[in-house]
Order: sequence, then C-alpha cells, then structure tokens
Amino acid sequence: MPESVIRFEDVCVQVKNKSILKDITFHVNREEQCVLVGKSGSGKSTILKTLLGFYKPQKGTIYFNGRLIDQTHIHHVRQQIAYIGQEPVLGAERVKEALLLPFTFKIHRQKTPGHEKLIEILTMLCLKPEILKQQTGEISGGEKQRLVIARALLLGKTVFLCDEVTSALDPENKTLVMDQLFQKQHTVMSVSHDPEWIARCHTEFTVLDGTLIKNPHD
Repeated sequence: MPESVIRFEDVCVQVKNKSILKDITFHVNREEQCVLVGKSGSGKSTILKTLLGFYKPQKGTIYFNGRLIDQTHIHHVRQQIAYIGQEPVLGAERVKEALLLPFTFKIHRQKTPGHEKLIEILTMLCLKPEILKQQTGEISGGEKQRLVIARALLLGKTVFLCDEVTSALDPENKTLVMDQLFQKQHTVMSVSHDPEWIARCHTEFTVLDGTLIKNPHD
C-alpha cells in the first residue's frame, strides 16, 4: 500500500464553542497532490492550520509520517512542512535576509546555500538576481509568493501546504509556480478555487460546512 504522509481520523474542531470541522477523515499519500475545494468559510484553511497545530482537535487524531501529532511533536512537524499562505510573511527587511533566515537557526546552519544556489532557485521561479538587494516591503504579492516557495526549495522541503497560492500570480508565473510545486517527489495538500490548479491535483475533496466529501477526479 502507498505510504500515508498525512492522515486525519474523525477530527472535530471547535472555535468559541462553534463547530468548525466535523468528523474529518482522509489521508494523503507520499508524492500525492490533493486539493480542498468549497465555499469560503467552509473550513478548508482550518484543515491546513489544524495539521500545523494552530487549532487543537476536540476529538480525533492526526498523523504525520505515521506518527501521532501532539504538542511534543508539533515543532518537528512544522520543520518538515512548507506552508505557503495567501499573504506570505518573509520575516526580514531585505529579500536576501528573508531567503537565508531559516539558515540562521542551528538546525539548518550547515545547509546554508551559496550565492550561486540562490541565483539558480530564483531563476527557476523567474525572479531576477537584483531582487536580493530589494526591501521586502517594496516587492509585489506575487514575488513574495515565489520567494516563500524559493525558501522552501532551498530547505529541501518535499511536503507543501498551499492556501490559494496562485491568487496573486499572472498566468505565466502561475504556470511556473505550479510546475515547481507539482514535482513528482512533492506531497502537496492545498486549498484552491483555481480550475488549472485543481486539474493538476490527483485527489479532490469538497469541504461543505466543516465536513469532507471525496470527489471523483481523473
């Protein structure tokens, strides 16, 4: 059987006594690309954030790489996952500092990329080398999206949580970003309304009022 990377079993989440997720059960296998679709407010992004530990289930269990996620394990899970949201946070004033920020921490310090590697990754995402000298506050939302992806690739991440990542991209850059994320070796769990993104995914779920329905998807 395929190896499950992400697995939810009967997960229920409440926020301020309001039920947000109800008995969510699904799994995402290694190298599988999955998309959650549905109306705004249905609970799609909450599923991603629950996996990252920002919401605590009132019921059910979540596993990552076969290991139960709990408060002692969640930090390890976050280190292995690249989360790319609608409004990326770069965390530094200059672009180069933002790209290298994770490598200032002990766990990644020995993997700090050189200048040539930075240029290679930027070029893959159609970002000019000059962007390294820019202030992060001066660049567009689409450029920020691509820089967050570049940082994840530099870290060697293979599991991506993507929340409407194509919303700020023009058609050319959208295709380029999808080509980078939908690599065979990547496991992708995503939220999207974009028909082109949805068509690239192996598995599609509809989230309806906090419940999950698996859709037939060729």
